Amino acid sequence: MKKIFIGLAIFLVVLLAATSLIPVFFKDKIKERLDKEIAKSVNARVLYETNNVSLSLFRTFPDLGLNVKELTIVGKDSFQRDTLAYLPNFNLGLDLMSVLTGDQIEIKSVQMDEPRLKLLVLKSGKANWDIFIPDSAATPETQDTTDFKMGIDEWKINNGQIVYQDLSIPFGVNAYNVQHTGSGDLAKDIFDMKTSTQAERFTMTYGGVNYIENKKLDADVTMAMDLANAKYTFKDNNFRINDFALGMAGAIAMPTDDINLDLTFKALETDFKNIFSLVPGVFTDKFKDVKTDGKVAFNGYVKGVFNETTMPGFGVDLKINKGTFQYPDLPQAARNINIDMSVKNTDGNVDHTIIDLRKLHLDLGKNPVDGRVLIDGLEPMKIDGNLQAKLDLAEVTKVFPLEGTTLRGLLAVNAQAKGVYFEKHMPVVTATLNLTNGYVKSSSFPAPLEQVTVASTVVNRTGNAADTDIQISRFRMLLDKEPLEGRVAIKNLAQPQFDADVRGVLDLTKLTKIIPIEGTTLSGRLNGNILAKGKMTDVDAGRYGNVQASGTVQIANLNYKSVDLPQGMRINSAKATFNNEQVALQQLTGFLGKSDVQMNGTVTNYMGYFFSENQPLRGNFTLQSNTFNVNEWMVDEHTGQTVPSSTQEAQGLVKVPANLDMVLTTQAGTVIYDNLKLQNLSGKVTLKDQIAKLENVSFNTLGGQFSTTGSYDSRDLIHPKFSFGLDIKNLDFQQSFNSFVTIQKLAPIARLLKGEFSSKFNFSGELGSDMMPLMSSLTGKGVVEVVEAVVTNIQALSKISQLTNLKEVQNFSLKNRGFAAEIIGGNLVVKPFDFAVGDIKMTVGGTNNVSGKVDYVVAMDVPSGKVGNALAGKITSLTGVQNLNGLERVTLQLGVTGNYNDPAVALKGSSVKAEAASLVKQVVTNKLDDVKEKLNVNVPTNTDSIKAELTKRQQEVELRARQELDKKRLEAEQKLRSEAKSRLNKLLLPKKPTASPPVDTTKQ
Repeated sequence: MKKIFIGLAIFLVVLLAATSLIPVFFKDKIKERLDKEIAKSVNARVLYETNNVSLSLFRTFPDLGLNVKELTIVGKDSFQRDTLAYLPNFNLGLDLMSVLTGDQIEIKSVQMDEPRLKLLVLKSGKANWDIFIPDSAATPETQDTTDFKMGIDEWKINNGQIVYQDLSIPFGVNAYNVQHTGSGDLAKDIFDMKTSTQAERFTMTYGGVNYIENKKLDADVTMAMDLANAKYTFKDNNFRINDFALGMAGAIAMPTDDINLDLTFKALETDFKNIFSLVPGVFTDKFKDVKTDGKVAFNGYVKGVFNETTMPGFGVDLKINKGTFQYPDLPQAARNINIDMSVKNTDGNVDHTIIDLRKLHLDLGKNPVDGRVLIDGLEPMKIDGNLQAKLDLAEVTKVFPLEGTTLRGLLAVNAQAKGVYFEKHMPVVTATLNLTNGYVKSSSFPAPLEQVTVASTVVNRTGNAADTDIQISRFRMLLDKEPLEGRVAIKNLAQPQFDADVRGVLDLTKLTKIIPIEGTTLSGRLNGNILAKGKMTDVDAGRYGNVQASGTVQIANLNYKSVDLPQGMRINSAKATFNNEQVALQQLTGFLGKSDVQMNGTVTNYMGYFFSENQPLRGNFTLQSNTFNVNEWMVDEHTGQTVPSSTQEAQGLVKVPANLDMVLTTQAGTVIYDNLKLQNLSGKVTLKDQIAKLENVSFNTLGGQFSTTGSYDSRDLIHPKFSFGLDIKNLDFQQSFNSFVTIQKLAPIARLLKGEFSSKFNFSGELGSDMMPLMSSLTGKGVVEVVEAVVTNIQALSKISQLTNLKEVQNFSLKNRGFAAEIIGGNLVVKPFDFAVGDIKMTVGGTNNVSGKVDYVVAMDVPSGKVGNALAGKITSLTGVQNLNGLERVTLQLGVTGNYNDPAVALKGSSVKAEAASLVKQVVTNKLDDVKEKLNVNVPTNTDSIKAELTKRQQEVELRARQELDKKRLEAEQKLRSEAKSRLNKLLLPKKPTASPPVDTTKQ
């Protein structure tokens, strides 16, 4: 527990360590610094809002008070579905001078109001509170230069809830309505830590058994803390569970991963009344008036090493001598309570535990109970014991209070067992349990349960499990004059054979008023008959033809609600008939929560499912509903209340049961999911091998039509997979943006488009703990068809218009234009597509990602006369063409990069040939290859890589050849124009006279 406390304290300090250097008034910067410190030090998801962080000098004066509300800590990896801590109101008191100087913050106090802490250790030994990132760069010389000092004077928990579960032992503690205070200077190596703890309900579990259940806890403990040697010694202490006071002595040392225990404990008070307070149902407001007598001796020890492979030795002795108790309002007492018992384990091996109940005797009025048992070892288990009791239940109620309940009947128990218990072997046993003329009446329901008769025997005379015979030869009862009766026989526990016959009426409303089920509301009527006879070997092998089973059950007005199903279920009426092979459910009408349902179908392999391990329950059902509200089934894990759609996050992943093989064909008029209303939903859902599949599911919503197929794979809940194929028709752009997170992340342009689109898209990826796709894992491809859209107010187009001086590209409309796209690792790659804006032909393609970065290329085939002077000069430098007026059209290659909300637009190239589509295709292909290479997606190898490289080189050669041909063609055209101009000049202009050369007189 020390490690847990220090871990939590360090975490709470880390949350606020950054605030020392931030002025109080700069509240908006607190979350940024907190997030930085958390990211550096904590390997968990820490959720809180900036507006929930506040600073005050008044709450903790003279210290500086820092308060964080609604703080949640959720684990990662193995614990991504577990909330480690939920802190509605968390306060720290910081030494004001340490904050002002900024050298080192000193934590003076910690307070948590109504915290809910869930501490979990897996079977592997991994703990969910081990969330702190070690500082590998820290050295002994630098470890004291931290930004905070653990000089905590006091800490406090108000009305907390603490759940500790260690699956490696397995051991668990639950405490509710916890009030805790503590003090101690954690900055020192040696100090006394004083704590006071109270819990209204305290439960301690080991191996699935509650050894202490819902008891009141009060503990005052002072421990000598030696942090340097990791040794913690009990000093003054008093643990009180109900009225039972326990003292502890000794020490706990943890110098390494091993925990060295050397503890002794004993009862501080020896009156029988103190230990009697631990008996379930005894400790009530009237307990102080109970008369008791007798003495108790209780002591024990724990000594040895505890780690992943070793348990310490332990021992407990309990003796009760002549105990007596009598309630003031009851005429008779329980007397002669004598118990002599010890539990010992000397070597820490649990299988070597010895439980010796040497003597058990008590007289409940005139009804004696005697028994003894010696259990030597747990696996295998040697047993030698007996129990005898003859109880007049009416006499028992004169001794022990059962308020509002009347009991009558004679109960006789006589059992002996001696031998060894292990697989296919059991002790020699002879046991009988008979109840005659039983009667139960509860004040909460006037009709009694009467004429209760049970006659049962268990016999094994050889110690061989195959020779065991269990017979409930008869049971019968009347519940408000309606009978339920039958018999059950089981033979041969090695290969069980069963023979059962049950018939009658079971009124659950009446039964649960007589025998309440905690946390559950159950009502309704079951009327039927069930016959079953056969061998479990036939069931396990699926030879159901060898099993005789038949029956019919009518269900009427069945209502069920529990902690696990707070929405509730109501079956107005249904009929179930069954035989060896299947159960047929007919004409079920009712409600799941507030959603109406009508069901028909069959269940097969129900015997294998109920009686064998790892056999699936198979079923095929049709379900119809007028209105089904999915949001009702999204509940808060702490309160069980429905979560509003605006705050549904991190609710945890759903695991598809491994042993279900179900097909559910569904039709629903309206399905409400999150903020959507799905109309006319129909389709098929299959559950098998922990995978849920959707087949041909169709519905209407947001004015569009949807068809989908897909799957959700929960076999690995750390990395759950999903895949979906969507066929969408006539969906509104802006409504799709407002309703779907994926579109918001990958296609934010939809917010600015007015119109409708259709799409066929297949995508897959991984889900996060909130059942939403992890964008970085998304992969898919498909086509999008713009049915009709008005394009306006898009920053990229505005900047293109400014650069090219083409005003018409700012606002235009599209009709019936489609494009292909791929999603790779959360990047959307739009394949090149063509459209026209007036006499401008455009081709667009590129990529954008979830962080808002875009990288698109836009090719525009434009009449040359529309090119402005400023742009013409750039085109001339790129193409070499001096006079654009002689050309009909030119192609502009534009790059759109940067942030989606404020992109940069630049001219990347130009051509005098209409090749917009090929330019964009080449650029986008390169971008797609770059994305795939970075994410290592479909990277070709061996022959494929050579082929891909040759193809790439061939494309490059062809591109260069086209460019060279274009250049030569332009040069030829220019030469031809020059020659034509020269000849035309010679033809039209008059000839000038020819000049005579001068005479060379030297040759005369």
